[in-house]
Amino acid sequence: MALAVSVGLAGCGGTTYFAGRNLPPSGLLWRVVVAIQNPSATSKGALQFMDAFYDIRSGTGGKPASYSISGFSGALPLTIQSMPEEQLGVVYGSGDGSLTSISYGKESTSGTTAGLSGLSSSIFMTRNQSYVFAASQSAHWLTVVDHTSTGGTFALSLPGVYKVSVNPGGSMAVAFVENSNYAYYPMKLTAAQTTNYSGGPATWPKAAVDCEPMNAPIWCLFQMQSPDAVDATGTHYGAPLTFDRPVKAVFSIDGGTAYVLNCGPECGGTASSVTVLPVAPMIYLVGQASGTLPTTQSLPGSTIAIPGGASNALVSSSTMYVVGQQPQQIGGETLFAGNLTVMNLLNNTAGNAIAVSDGVPGGPSRLVQADDNTLWIAMTKCNNGVRAATGQPFGCLTMFNTSNGTVTMLEPYLGDATGIAAVTGLGKIYTAEGGQVYIYTTSNGSAIDNQFVTVTGTAWDVAYMDATSDADNTVY
Repeated sequence: MALAVSVGLAGCGGTTYFAGRNLPPSGLLWRVVVAIQNPSATSKGALQFMDAFYDIRSGTGGKPASYSISGFSGALPLTIQSMPEEQLGVVYGSGDGSLTSISYGKESTSGTTAGLSGLSSSIFMTRNQSYVFAASQSAHWLTVVDHTSTGGTFALSLPGVYKVSVNPGGSMAVAFVENSNYAYYPMKLTAAQTTNYSGGPATWPKAAVDCEPMNAPIWCLFQMQSPDAVDATGTHYGAPLTFDRPVKAVFSIDGGTAYVLNCGPECGGTASSVTVLPVAPMIYLVGQASGTLPTTQSLPGSTIAIPGGASNALVSSSTMYVVGQQPQQIGGETLFAGNLTVMNLLNNTAGNAIAVSDGVPGGPSRLVQADDNTLWIAMTKCNNGVRAATGQPFGCLTMFNTSNGTVTMLEPYLGDATGIAAVTGLGKIYTAEGGQVYIYTTSNGSAIDNQFVTVTGTAWDVAYMDATSDADNTVY
């Protein structure tokens, strides 16, 4: 069928296949790109892509021997921020701190972001490619790379910063500090504010923790504070809003609400929960912020307890799927068990915890929705969890049926599940587990023969380049 579509397009002289997207040089219409570390003795990274219709890594008759993104030179690629609606992918290299843009339409790189300082523990580019936000934990900076005409690169001081979340609309970013109960957000200044704040910290808003550059600031980083008073600059300030080891924010479909994930006990805190915040006061675009944050007194009323843990989440219409780990005492040792909690966003209520694959507390996990009403959850270090310690079968991948609530644990253990992509329309899931590529069917979770998509090197992340929506992205 793929060949017929390609031939038909060529015969009609067409160069697009759907939604105005260009037919790529390979002629493939269902592509999954794989971020590979150390693919050879002479290279630390490569981006190879598969024909996800036939589940093969090479062309007909072995020509070409493999498909790859040309021009990529990043070291140890770790994550793929996939934006198929924009025909764009952004790959972070953990070996050299590079952030490389790749064109899905041209199947080649399209530039590397300049201005990043060292390695980033968390990094995102907005869909319009105007801004990059990076948490540089070793340098203690939240770096803003502003590609607009009035921009530049700005290193905002924030000791311990290790996570940053950016809303899909590209108008708000929020940063989190490790082992802290506070949250922060950047804002771009108007020309008048640049002038007024140019006298150093004494002239900054009271809620600002840093403004850069010092003598004529363009960006300021604010702590989320209770709007109890107004300072001389006309900015609200007050006591810091207190969370419970916040690690991430996800956003409502309409873009107006931010849901802050309070990691709680798996990150050294007290209780896992989700705090609901308005986006409007924290919009970083010049002159577009409005309203205020909740007060210290009202914040508890905006916080919903999550029984299963809250270190990652995915929003789907009026439902949010929250995953995390909860501690258990096993043989006198504290171990963690993985859980999924389904939250109703219409009334902000959470259901009971549902057991899924265990993972490292507060560590990376991935979620993506797929065909057949399935949600797929990928964990790391599941071999150190409760299930492994108590002799139960275990693996790092879980399939959850969102229509009937059934859970399918994908076993046996294949290694850390570090990447996952839903090949929508074909009923498939591609994963990176234990450094290799695997395929599953969404109808029942059974494995599909992967012998023709295995790679040389360590497969770390995967992304479906031809997804219909940016929602098919496990990194945001």
